[in-house]
Amino acid sequence: MAGSRAHNLHRRCSNRESSLPRCNAGPHPTAARRGPHPPVPTPADHAPHELAALSRAQFDTRDEGKILRLAMDHIAAAGPYSAEAGYLRADGDLVPSPGDGQAHALAVDQRVRELAGQDGPVDVPDRPWGQALGLRGLQGLRGYLVVTSRSRPTEAERSLLATLVRHTAAALSVAFAHRCRREDALELHRLREERTALQRQLISVVAELGWQQAVHNLTADVAASGGGEEAITRALHELTGLPALVEDRFGRLRSWSGPSRPDPYPEPDPVRQDEMLHAVAREVGPVRIKDRLITLVRSHGEILGVLALVDARDEADSHTVLALEHAATSLTLELAHLRRLAELQLRLHRELVDDLLAGTDEASAYARSEAVGHDLHRSHYVVVVRWSNRTADDSFTQTVGRAASAVGMRSLLTRRSDHVVLVADDRPHARALYQALARETGTGSGTIGVSAPCNSPDDIPHRYQEARRALEVRRHSRERYGTTFFDELGLYRILGPGNDLLELETFVHEWLGRLIDYDSRHHAAMVETLSRYFDCGGNYDETAESLAIHRSTLRYRLQRIRDISGNDLANVEDRLNLQVATRVWKVVLGGPG
Repeated sequence: MAGSRAHNLHRRCSNRESSLPRCNAGPHPTAARRGPHPPVPTPADHAPHELAALSRAQFDTRDEGKILRLAMDHIAAAGPYSAEAGYLRADGDLVPSPGDGQAHALAVDQRVRELAGQDGPVDVPDRPWGQALGLRGLQGLRGYLVVTSRSRPTEAERSLLATLVRHTAAALSVAFAHRCRREDALELHRLREERTALQRQLISVVAELGWQQAVHNLTADVAASGGGEEAITRALHELTGLPALVEDRFGRLRSWSGPSRPDPYPEPDPVRQDEMLHAVAREVGPVRIKDRLITLVRSHGEILGVLALVDARDEADSHTVLALEHAATSLTLELAHLRRLAELQLRLHRELVDDLLAGTDEASAYARSEAVGHDLHRSHYVVVVRWSNRTADDSFTQTVGRAASAVGMRSLLTRRSDHVVLVADDRPHARALYQALARETGTGSGTIGVSAPCNSPDDIPHRYQEARRALEVRRHSRERYGTTFFDELGLYRILGPGNDLLELETFVHEWLGRLIDYDSRHHAAMVETLSRYFDCGGNYDETAESLAIHRSTLRYRLQRIRDISGNDLANVEDRLNLQVATRVWKVVLGGPG
């Protein structure tokens, strides 16, 4: 780096820039230095004038390289001299002049460095006399001038050379001092600019700290007052001037403060809501989506809700972001508190459901359900949920509860070793709960079983078994993921272990109940006719013969069976269930009566 600066100094120097007078009595000084013959001595009366002009030219320039170059180019003005090399001191090192010859560069360079700042002789081939002369000033050594001669200089010539060296050293000292002053001035200017920038930064930091303190005080007051979500959105609106809102993780509005509230609030799209949550979760800090600045409210990695500012004109700055982040922190504490309350309620629900599944007296069940805010007097369904990638722990139980609430199910929950149980006050939608859980868990690898309706707490243990059977049938079917209702299982309701007489009676009543009632009221034999029809493999002649009736009478009875039961004998599923029901009716239940 030092060498580069020295080369730059020297590059600006050229022989053409010098306007010094030349001696008429001899060749050009440069020719004298570089030619094969010794320079012709300048007449003694011309030397002082040329040296004076040289000195003026050196003191007129502030370029140290040019000063050295002038001295080297006009060395012949002092006598029969040639300038072999020149050096400038830069950053503690001696940097050779770019115009130096290369013939003796290494030898001369090594000798100059050996002198360590002192004057001394230099050996150059074909030069009987050579000296390395230090260029010294008030600041110390500024460089070297290496001078040779083909003859030994006289005392007068030595004196002139010493004068040239002193003038050159003085000019270098002046140029160096000027450069130092210029660099000091630039450094002073830089320091003043830096001080100004630091002052501005300090003012900004003070303002920022004031804003942070204001945000902290307001959010702390909200948290201390226990104002809840409404108080947090109201404080955020007051701080930013923008409408503030809180949504649950499903996109349903919980709180809004400020103008322009949509009425009615848009119904969330589950797919878009999930895409938005994933997009915001991937970023650090609030994220702009359309006209909203959104941040997630999370506790231990779980998304509790969404806090947002409506910023249609893109006015939000760093202060707005800071206020939003502080409000999100307060809201996290609030929602986490509500979550803990929900967990407590869940434990109370679980204890109640555990007793209902095991069997408990109705009076106790009704009283405890009222205590937890659930109406057990309504018709209920038992729902069993199992997900392949989730353990049936408290976390998954809460997930099931949130999904059920999101689709409008009012229910009590508990858990077993590998599934979660809900006692719901309405028949679940065929796909709504499954889809909500698939979004919550991130996978559709789950199965849901739903019982038939129960009208009394005493029915719940039996309905629980129905729901489990529905789940197991679905799990062992070709499409094992989804929701299955027990009352839609048909024949599968009585297959497998664990069935009792009541289950068989229920199955027979579902498929043959209308026909049995008709036979009882009209002293008819519709069920027997249907049973004989199946026993004869659907052959009209054999059936009519076994019943001792005419073929047309059989056709009439079969049509009446279709009308009374509402089932189609041509439908494969109905035909199979009716045939099994008649066989159970005859063999297991004993036929008529």
